[in-house]
Amino acid sequence: MQAVMEHVQWLIALHIMAFTAWMAGLFYLPRLFVYHCQAEPGSAEYERFTVMERKLLKQIMNPAMIVTILVGGTLASLPGIIEWGALWWWMKLIAVIGLCGFHGMCSVWRKQFFIQKNNHTERYYRIANEIPTILMMIVVIMIIVRP
Repeated sequence: MQAVMEHVQWLIALHIMAFTAWMAGLFYLPRLFVYHCQAEPGSAEYERFTVMERKLLKQIMNPAMIVTILVGGTLASLPGIIEWGALWWWMKLIAVIGLCGFHGMCSVWRKQFFIQKNNHTERYYRIANEIPTILMMIVVIMIIVRP
């Protein structure tokens, strides 16, 4: 535990970088879905969006989410980092769980586009695109301001 405590700033830096990459993907993927709705199924443009979405999810978002959760869990396990009785911690945790749920929904939506069974409109994805912003704001406020 002492070895981890000596490198806590590096862990925090890694956590922030992974969270930033994850959030970038959560902001961008629903925007790709908006444009994907405009493409004709079977067209080259439709297939290009399918490839872009798969690569974004599998090569950037999934690893970034995993690193964010693993490093965040490690930081939370360190003595003195978390005030377990404080409301801010639980609000942050709920928002992170919400981000994980949204990530899962993005995965479902990507698969629906892949099999050409998208059931949602551009407007739906435009509105969905606001969800990670709200959850990210909660996470940042809870960890920085700790109301």
